[in-house]
Amino acid sequence: MCERALIQLVVDIMNNKNDLDVTLWDRLVTLPQYLIPQHALSVLMHKLTRSECQWFKNSFIRFIVKKYNVNLDEAHTAELSAYPSFNAFFTRTLKVGMRPIAEGRSKAVSPVDGAISQLGPVKDGKIIQAKGQHYTVAELLAGDTELAQQFEKGQFATIYLSPRDYHRIHMPLAGTLKSMTYIPGKLFSVSPRTARAVPNLFARNERVVTVFETELGPMVLVLVGAIFVGSMETVWQGMITPAYGKKIEHWDYQEQDIISLQKGEEMGRFNMGSTVVMLMPEQSEEFLSTLKAGDVVKMGQAIS
Repeated sequence: MCERALIQLVVDIMNNKNDLDVTLWDRLVTLPQYLIPQHALSVLMHKLTRSECQWFKNSFIRFIVKKYNVNLDEAHTAELSAYPSFNAFFTRTLKVGMRPIAEGRSKAVSPVDGAISQLGPVKDGKIIQAKGQHYTVAELLAGDTELAQQFEKGQFATIYLSPRDYHRIHMPLAGTLKSMTYIPGKLFSVSPRTARAVPNLFARNERVVTVFETELGPMVLVLVGAIFVGSMETVWQGMITPAYGKKIEHWDYQEQDIISLQKGEEMGRFNMGSTVVMLMPEQSEEFLSTLKAGDVVKMGQAIS
């Protein structure tokens, strides 16, 4: 296994050899991720974050709050000991009215709290991963070229959630669920450094692709897994990972299974931090025009 990982590392270095934004330090820090048992460690983290051992979960929560300067004033429950487990704290609800949803039926809002890694138009079927690096929409969607074609002139936004952020995912627009696909893959970190160092990162990691029909056309939210992301779940399916599968799984939602969600309504959550890639159809010039890579956004904030 280590031999295969080292071969893959060499291939990735060769793919990045002309990218001046990838430093030697980036590669050295990323190296262990090729060698560690990513899925086994994530299963262990899943168990630890659900431990109800008082001293352990309280210590874990206090550590994260201090290290990442978590704003407890926003939380519905600010008393740390009230959370039965670390995961209950991590997926905490917010006070009512803390994330107002921008008005306007056709005005898309940010689905999460986080920092925008990259955003902009889809060009030649490609999305920017980091400066000098691209991957295709078809790769992100596990080869679904028919779906990818619908975003040929569309827009994308990649939003990274840090451990300090609110980790529930909400609807950017009102929509009807058309399909969901679980795509197995690696569990590299989704940090900015790893995004620079690992080619095709978001198209290699495990992910859940959700497809909605909205009044603006098709919309896709891709929930990207990462190392130590204990699980991903949606409100209609519940927990999707773990267990970590080895085959692509697909669900179609027909007329007898209509699932419609309003703008701002919760659609899923990460049990530990990760990334959402948002695909929108061709939009007016105003879409994402006020934002740039590196900007911090809040769930419910207008992005069009």
